[in-house]
Amino acid sequence: MSLFHSKVLFTPSSLQTSDLYLPASVILLLSPIPLSLFSKKNFFMKKILIASIALFILFFAEAQLTTPQASPTQTIKQNFGLSSVELSYSRPGIKGRKVFDDLVPFGKVWRTGANSATTLSFEDDVMIGGTKIPAGKYGLLTIPDKDKWTLIITKQLDVTNPTAYKQEQDAVRVDVKPMDMDYKMETFTMQFANVKPSSCDLQIMWDKTVVALPISTDVETKVMGQINDLMNKDNRPYFDAAMYYMNNGKDLNQALVWFDKAAEQQPDAYWVHHQRANCLAKLGKKSEAKAAAEKSKALAITAKNDDYVTLNNKLLDQLK
Repeated sequence: MSLFHSKVLFTPSSLQTSDLYLPASVILLLSPIPLSLFSKKNFFMKKILIASIALFILFFAEAQLTTPQASPTQTIKQNFGLSSVELSYSRPGIKGRKVFDDLVPFGKVWRTGANSATTLSFEDDVMIGGTKIPAGKYGLLTIPDKDKWTLIITKQLDVTNPTAYKQEQDAVRVDVKPMDMDYKMETFTMQFANVKPSSCDLQIMWDKTVVALPISTDVETKVMGQINDLMNKDNRPYFDAAMYYMNNGKDLNQALVWFDKAAEQQPDAYWVHHQRANCLAKLGKKSEAKAAAEKSKALAITAKNDDYVTLNNKLLDQLK
């Protein structure tokens, strides 16, 4: 079958037997030209045609115009728990329009952004709305309404139109109450806020409305498993284990034992002695806490670390 509709046509066989190989896109441009022009007798004509085609392609390639995105894409990666969470979305602006119940209709599935689908990636398992969400990549959709928003974590990664949404692909749905902000957010914004070791909030803000999706992860089980494992090895992380115990409401006496061992490992480590002083203070051992703070201060002066000198002075004032 021939490829074109002129009297003298290119065919797959003629392309193979000719002494010039041309891609299909170029052949389309040359379809009205008789095949005889590409014979060896018309070598000069052939070179002119090739040069003309090259200039034609170059012209149109250079004529492309790059402009700013109307709704710029943003990707946020937040360290969270023992891994991280990543959000990718587009950020439309209000631009004088009415947002909710107009640009974003109430009661309908919204891609929660613009352009491409909004996605959330979890490097570790998380808990959302009381449901365990395995590590992986998910779509984020919402159903805004006046007094309630439904936030949807879906297995679908390509929903940009409500008609493409399939509820059976939901990983979890969470109903939250929208709150009024004191200021107007011109550009649609999402961020991770209230980030703590095992919990954070994904905040969604536009115009004067904000909603929050609580996310949590199991840090306790994993850290305690690491501590139990590492304490049976030669290079034991006494300081890190003591800090975890002290900062997470665990056994302070055990934390003190580990601070003592950490101080033995690094006798000139002013930061270790300072945290040991904090632990002693929490245990109500003021005199010992003062002595530890004084030692930390002296070591910090020697090391020329003014920050720890100040920290120890503040602790000593509290212990008076």
